[in-house]
Amino acid sequence: MSRRLIRVVGAMLEREPGQYLITQRSQKATLPLLWEFPGGRVNDGEDNRTALLRELHERLGLDVIVGEEAMHTRHEYPGYDVDFHVFACKLSGPDQEVSHAKVNDHRWVRLSEMGQYTFPDADARTLAKLLDLDH
Repeated sequence: MSRRLIRVVGAMLEREPGQYLITQRSQKATLPLLWEFPGGRVNDGEDNRTALLRELHERLGLDVIVGEEAMHTRHEYPGYDVDFHVFACKLSGPDQEVSHAKVNDHRWVRLSEMGQYTFPDADARTLAKLLDLDH
């Protein structure tokens, strides 16, 4: 029996130079209350950029400009694999507020501060690569 593959997109959403958005998963989510790069699953027939625009709008009420792919990794969890694509993003307008309708909390943090937060393994691997910790 083949393992389930879930395609996921995330945003390295930069507000001010060097400050990125991370969100805390809801208490009812898989891997509850862990921090992550905002994003979500890619639907069948949907491309990665379209999925990221949709997920950020649905989950956080944010409209963004999706830039280049910053990172791609694949991670094996017990029972399924995650194919994770992270894109550099910017807010489309400066005065947007993050909605907590589908997340528990959010923070704007520097890459050097992200070690203070607990991330799911796929996000942690991505963060390690971004910080050049994964050689």
